Amino acid sequence: MKNCEIRERVAAYGLENMRESELLALLLGGQEVASTILARFENLRKLAGASLQELQAVHGIGPVKALEIKACFELAKRFHQVHLRPGIILNSSEQVFAYYHEKLRDQKQEKFFVILLDSKHRIIREELVSVGSLNFSVVHPREVFSPAIREAAGSILLVHNHPSGDPVPSREDIQLTYRLIEVGKVVGIDVLDHIVIGDNCYTSFLEQKLCF
Repeated sequence: MKNCEIRERVAAYGLENMRESELLALLLGGQEVASTILARFENLRKLAGASLQELQAVHGIGPVKALEIKACFELAKRFHQVHLRPGIILNSSEQVFAYYHEKLRDQKQEKFFVILLDSKHRIIREELVSVGSLNFSVVHPREVFSPAIREAAGSILLVHNHPSGDPVPSREDIQLTYRLIEVGKVVGIDVLDHIVIGDNCYTSFLEQKLCF
């Protein structure tokens, strides 16, 4: 199908009724390359997670077009993302999950964040303290508490993702959380929870009574 025919279908039925291959064809400039890229990555979720190099390996996708594809998915992610703005009160694990699920769901590495809170549990800011491998990140208490001490935080929340999609805490996750809770007691900054982000699910250490 040519792009002019797809545009006619859009005019008649609306974008919301177009097939994924047709929408991609409008973006990429042709049905053939759209079908090729969908066959290569199987679905839009995998396409969204593809690197620039992986996209450019598809016949018909050059550096500029690869950037345009990544930009489209980045805009979509930001549109759905809940923003944790300074001053917002965090009082549930669901709030944390709503923000970090969109931020971390397609990441191929573990990323470990600390959310700094004041004495009334209002957000000061977030800090990325570690980026690891596929299933492991190295986190040192100094990296977690240094920004909290600088900002005079009253408490912190710990958040990291499991690229596998399974949010069940590992033995290392549990050991690290115990250690950070103890360090927090020494420096006078409470660790309120540790939340592990998976694919459409999460685990709250506090809710599961792990370490707390």
